Amino acid sequence: MFFDTVRLGAYAEECIVPMHYLVPLPESIDFEKAAAMMLKGLTAQYLVRRTFRVGPGHTILMHAAAGGVGQILTQWAKHLGATVIGTVGSPAKVEVARQNGCDHVIEYMREDVASRVKQITKGKGCDVVYDAVGQATFPASLDCLRPLGLFVSFGAASGSIAPVDLKLFAEKGSLFATWQVLPTHLAERDDVLANSQELFDVVASGAVKIHIRSRMPLAEAPEAHRRLEGRETTGATVMFP
Repeated sequence: MFFDTVRLGAYAEECIVPMHYLVPLPESIDFEKAAAMMLKGLTAQYLVRRTFRVGPGHTILMHAAAGGVGQILTQWAKHLGATVIGTVGSPAKVEVARQNGCDHVIEYMREDVASRVKQITKGKGCDVVYDAVGQATFPASLDCLRPLGLFVSFGAASGSIAPVDLKLFAEKGSLFATWQVLPTHLAERDDVLANSQELFDVVASGAVKIHIRSRMPLAEAPEAHRRLEGRETTGATVMFP
């Protein structure tokens, strides 16, 4: 199985690939499931196992909990013993988030996220916030953290976060903040294999299920992109030649 987080060419019939990113698939993972899980699953892996090592007793906030990464991350965090709070952008996605491990779901378009988090955590806040939405969710995310909590940005679906005065993190509770990217976590060949194996193991165990919501022919790639850009998708979309 090959996956590449940087270069173009995924829609080609044939391509030359670097061995660095080749990983053997276990018998329990077929190619369709692998296509749906590698990029999103390895992103979830570095977020919950390397950026912040989630464990029992932690409370996490996952923005876009019904999205591709969100569904995997919430299941994985729940499996690790965390209390999971998820945000979603529409009523239709509330049940999706619940089915994938969220103990509490907040519709951030109609609810005050920080107030709801404070209510859920009895004023303590979360240990970590995972945010791929960006501009629309950043200000409230800081108010959802406990003192010395960690804000983790890994995307900007709603636009980039504006430049921030570092004093803000002191004022909000001596917070930590980071933006990490998957290629850095896969820079070493040993990490490619180890991180992939950890993902394979948690999926093979049944603790994390990979939901393929849509299968589309490659000829409909423009429509697939339109749905992604319109935030109409949940789970994975797999394309076939």
